[in-house]
Amino acid sequence: MRRVHDPLTLDLFEVPVARTPLPGALDVGLAVRHLISDLLKASPLTRYEIAARMSELLGHEVTKHQLDAWTAESREGWRFPLEYLPAFEVAVQTHQVTTWLADLRGCKVLVGKEALDAEIGKLERLKEEAGRKIKQLKQAMGEMA
Repeated sequence: MRRVHDPLTLDLFEVPVARTPLPGALDVGLAVRHLISDLLKASPLTRYEIAARMSELLGHEVTKHQLDAWTAESREGWRFPLEYLPAFEVAVQTHQVTTWLADLRGCKVLVGKEALDAEIGKLERLKEEAGRKIKQLKQAMGEMA
């Protein structure tokens, strides 16, 4: 029986590893522009709609012009504000920027069921460890009697 890979399920051996970047390796301005631009293009919403949704979520206005400036390579002075990232990801219905940032630093983002599965696994390990300690204590008590 052939096993189908589920991209949403963590591989047992896929362990994120912290990276030690080389000098200049974290100059990610252009990569951020491209990622934001790609997500805007992939969205079924227009840039006007995305800006309006971000404005609603942030409580202050974000414009299509700002989205355009943040993604244009020619607009060097314009940078996408980190504090706008959660609103942007909600507006375009993705976690891709957060996932990219985590991967850049050697981390893994878990969302929804993945996060619950990881927490269950952590608790199962703690439960096994507690069981071993209880057994050791009971054995020590038996030896003292």
